[in-house]
Amino acid sequence: MKVAAGSLQYQSGLLGTVPDGGGGGGNVNEMSYLTRILSSKVYDVAIESPLDSAPKLSERLGVRVWLKREDLQPVFSFKLRGAYSMMAKLTGEQLAKGVICSSAGNHAQGVALSALKLGCNAVIAMPVTTPEIKWKTVERMGATVVLVGESYDETQSYAKQRAKEEGRIFIPPFDHPDVIAGQGTVGMEIVRQMPGPLHAIFVPVGGGGLIAGIAAYVKRVRPEVRVIGVEPFDANAMALSLYHGQRIVLDQVGGFADGVAVKAVGEEPFRLCKELVDGVVLVSRDAICASIKDMFEENRSILEPAGALAMAGAEAYCKYYGLKGESVVAITSGANMNFDRLGLVSQLADVGRWSEAVLATFVPEKWGNFIQFYKLVGPVNITEFRYRYDAHKEQALILYRQVINVASS
Repeated sequence: MKVAAGSLQYQSGLLGTVPDGGGGGGNVNEMSYLTRILSSKVYDVAIESPLDSAPKLSERLGVRVWLKREDLQPVFSFKLRGAYSMMAKLTGEQLAKGVICSSAGNHAQGVALSALKLGCNAVIAMPVTTPEIKWKTVERMGATVVLVGESYDETQSYAKQRAKEEGRIFIPPFDHPDVIAGQGTVGMEIVRQMPGPLHAIFVPVGGGGLIAGIAAYVKRVRPEVRVIGVEPFDANAMALSLYHGQRIVLDQVGGFADGVAVKAVGEEPFRLCKELVDGVVLVSRDAICASIKDMFEENRSILEPAGALAMAGAEAYCKYYGLKGESVVAITSGANMNFDRLGLVSQLADVGRWSEAVLATFVPEKWGNFIQFYKLVGPVNITEFRYRYDAHKEQALILYRQVINVASS
């Protein structure tokens, strides 16, 4: 079923689309996943990422916020875990034929590094629009990069077809039990690192592999801990799937948090999530940018938008429910940020924190109108003007940034 992201919108921070399972476990055979997670070989290549406190954010929110630092993995993303978990189980004959995947980012690096470790040939199909820095990083790991397709769907079709033709094993980014189990080791580590009371774990959701794996472990050993997904308002495939009780396809998906910009969640992740997770929180692009800034202020690290998604969701949830004194964990899932996006993130961060607003107005293109406009709004804490003339409409568009007094606005 194809639906629009805007067909399901609710207030940021609200725990919406609580599935029928309600985080209770349902009928899912969690023991099989528990065994897979406990026996995973991810530590051949991955590290046990630290669980760091966030004192500044904790003080502001009145809760104890902990950050699970998956951005510190060798490829700066959790994706390495799932890729290696699956590839380490391949037979010698399968490894000899090689592997292939389709990805524009973190999964590609995970597969490439896993192939390097296992000594097998890897082909990585990436859309032609992939930034050079990303595909060159993959090439440096020894993989063969093929730039093909204008969209991810075209790239994936190429990869799957080539897998059939050459006998290669296709490594999916999230929809496979071994990939899910590899991602589930994040949950295993959190339980080990956080022995005391824990209210919730906030997990960024794209295809659903990470949250499915975490929930499969945590709900088996610490069922009282909430496992909460976080999605952008314009990339909410999991929230909509849970709402409709079936997997849906987004007609369009917002690409700002490109690491979670999927049109459809995986079949197996959805099966697990509808029984195990406690709901999904939705957040805005501005809130994500504000959390990127929070991370930088905490420890001078820069997250990619998808990497800061869980932080934004945790903050929105705590504010919405007035949570105080509890402990929450947010997974900082990746740090593969394109440098040229930092300017936009910086502009939107203050908007997300409600300290500035970006406003716009149209005025007739006549002599003296701009100075009159400035006299009207200039004294009200304007920090920046941008002026654009529209010759077709014979009017000017004025964008301006205005400082907001949060206490009185």
